[in-house]
Amino acid sequence: MSGPRCPGLALALAALSLLSLLSLPVAAGSPPGPEEQLAAAAPRWGWRNVSCPACRVLFGALDLALQLEPNVARVGRVASRLCQELRLARPPVCRQAVQLFQGDVVTAWARSVLRPPEACGLLLGSGCGHWDILGAWNLSLPAAPKPPVRPPAPPPPGAPTARVLFLTDLHWDRQYVPGSAAACPDPLCCRGALREGPGAAGFWGSYSKCDLPLHTIDALLAQLPNGTNGAGGFAAAYWTGDIPAHNVWQQSRGDQLRALRTVTALLRARLGGLRVFPAVGNHEATPVNAFPPPYVRGNRSAAWLYDAMAEAWQDWLPPSALRTLRVGGFYTAQVWPGLRLVSLNMNFCSQANFWLLINATDPAGQLQWLMGVLADAERDGEKVHIIGHIPPAHCLRSWSWNYYRIVNRFEGTIAAQFFGHTHVDEFELFYDEETLSRPVSIAFIAPSVTTYINLNPGYRVYEVAGSYPGSSHAVLDHETFILNLTEANAAPPGTAPRWQRLYSARQAYGLPTAFPADWDRLVRRMQDDEQLFQLFWFHLHKGHPPREPCGGPCKAALLCALRSGRASDPALCRPLRPALPFPRIQELWLQRRLC
Repeated sequence: MSGPRCPGLALALAALSLLSLLSLPVAAGSPPGPEEQLAAAAPRWGWRNVSCPACRVLFGALDLALQLEPNVARVGRVASRLCQELRLARPPVCRQAVQLFQGDVVTAWARSVLRPPEACGLLLGSGCGHWDILGAWNLSLPAAPKPPVRPPAPPPPGAPTARVLFLTDLHWDRQYVPGSAAACPDPLCCRGALREGPGAAGFWGSYSKCDLPLHTIDALLAQLPNGTNGAGGFAAAYWTGDIPAHNVWQQSRGDQLRALRTVTALLRARLGGLRVFPAVGNHEATPVNAFPPPYVRGNRSAAWLYDAMAEAWQDWLPPSALRTLRVGGFYTAQVWPGLRLVSLNMNFCSQANFWLLINATDPAGQLQWLMGVLADAERDGEKVHIIGHIPPAHCLRSWSWNYYRIVNRFEGTIAAQFFGHTHVDEFELFYDEETLSRPVSIAFIAPSVTTYINLNPGYRVYEVAGSYPGSSHAVLDHETFILNLTEANAAPPGTAPRWQRLYSARQAYGLPTAFPADWDRLVRRMQDDEQLFQLFWFHLHKGHPPREPCGGPCKAALLCALRSGRASDPALCRPLRPALPFPRIQELWLQRRLC
């Protein structure tokens, strides 16, 4: 679901290959037993095959070698050889991955305080090491007291509403070839030579570990309602990143910039004058997930990417937003009177961002900046929408818990939160910190445009309270649209694909409103109503669920995740009285991560 686990001279120096290859998804395997249904949709990551003793030997040697002689080329050669010997990927993929990752990984490792026990705890779990080397950290909330809480209320009759287009995880593969092999040994398929017979990549996309051709993304945009603020039109678009494909072992900066500029130009051409508010995804960088904080300068910095984004998006964003975008990949801008948008760079909370091994305490000062923006909005009577790529509960623990505190403090100002990254249709609830019982906010997680892995292409439309005095600007409903690949690929050549509404949230789930309390009640209802839960499971996968049903352990893990707006907190799951211990729930849920 979320981004692949964090990236991937003596034989053990090939630990570098483990770091680089953690970014390389491989084919989904069959679950070993009935308790593993939730893992059925997930790829198997190379590091899962590494034992704890082997991990400690590998990282111990890497640590010693880097202290003695941080020779990047030598590290790379040995890492590539071990990658091949362990059969973590085909030899060409091993060589290219190590070549791409070695410089940044060695630089970050050499500057970090990470040691073998902590590294193996990070990669393999607490049974292999203690992963808290960076320690807990807490930001100070503003001194101004929190305003009295006002329960959300529906808009008055006749009040205007607005439709917001939401796009995430497009993952354009410019090497996608209809008719090529949809199954392959590499992390990304549907590329290369044509093949005869069944198992060929479909014209519009494939149910496999494949991304999308540009003509499918164009077809999505072409069938959207024309105009803005008109009948069926949109007031704004939120776009939360992940533009390039999953060929993360062979991407160059030129490849990433080409994807950025090509897809940006396509959105501008198809959406006309509609304002688009983007956020930075983890796949925009190369190596994937590599987002050094601003104190890393020179050729290793992220300036090459942020500067290109500022140039590509300058028609959508004001100069003040472009300035912070160039520094740290985040910004704020006004959507319409009374509504402010904050776009966060969630790569600064990501376990997969190996640059945070140096220092993960509020990277780039982003959360401190966020509190300032929210305090100003509270003072000025503005509401705020927050967008970002990686959902908060998928973040490093201290970052996630600090963000949770901020959402609690500014619950009267934050009208909605929108994320992507997981490729599936879900959400994360936030509760008051005192009792963990009153829902205060919800992070909506929209499904991906891409098919990766085994999904229909999809997109989301949010209906929100519009611009009028006293508007909450809250989400009132949302609709999810998909392209049924079976139907689209079976149509005669030249037939325009038919995008269809999969469901509307309030209608499908019988919600009186779409406020946080409604989604909290939905989770509790699904616990006892199996038919309702299976409907949610169907929607979660955009109408193409895995063959294996979601049984008891799978259901417990999913419902727990829906209640968890912050990472690694068993208290959030206790009201559900799960039959499984929390570590087992976490283990099952983490196995689902798809991209």
